[in-house]
Amino acid sequence: MLPFHLTPPPGRPLSVLAIGAHPDDIEIGAGGTLLGLAGSQPGLRVRYVVLTGTPGRQLEARNAANAFLSAADVTIELHDLPEGRLPAAWGQVKEALEEVTKSCSPDLIIAPSRDDAHQDHRTIGEIVPTVFRDGLYLAYEIPKWDGDLGRPSMYLPLSADIVQRKVELLHKCFPSQSGRDWWDNETFIGIARLRGTECRTPYAEAFICTKSVISLRPI
Repeated sequence: MLPFHLTPPPGRPLSVLAIGAHPDDIEIGAGGTLLGLAGSQPGLRVRYVVLTGTPGRQLEARNAANAFLSAADVTIELHDLPEGRLPAAWGQVKEALEEVTKSCSPDLIIAPSRDDAHQDHRTIGEIVPTVFRDGLYLAYEIPKWDGDLGRPSMYLPLSADIVQRKVELLHKCFPSQSGRDWWDNETFIGIARLRGTECRTPYAEAFICTKSVISLRPI
């Protein structure tokens, strides 16, 4: 299969916007991708935005952003909108994301999917395409009780080392989640292995992309 290359625009580094409804969403859905980008894109610029979180959870998110993106230029933006109630705070979510556009024009947006069963994730997934129209939007997936994993359209292969590092950092950066019955190595490695099987590589993270542009210019 012909690979899709993430190449920065001429004259500047790649710019990424990572959005999560809750602390740990970004890292569960795209932690391997962030580690890979930080290690392969010199000068990578990342805007990291989380819409909900108590002070303790916000600290976890901040530590995770710095750990997963240690080699990147990261700007962290943490909000405290009501967890589980983002549909009722639709206007505030849109205002927060519109505010990001005033200082950030990302080449790549990594955010939840509009098809996600969790109402907070789904709300963000519905709003993102209405606010960011020029960047490549990859919607990540988060395993959960609802059983909403779908059929991804894009895959990012991951090495075994990257997957292991992702899992280590998830446990280290989000200790508040350790008591959840699904929070374990088997879940995180298992979904990476499954998605790897679907793109003929040992491990991968998968995304839904509803619109992309193909260029015929040589890389």
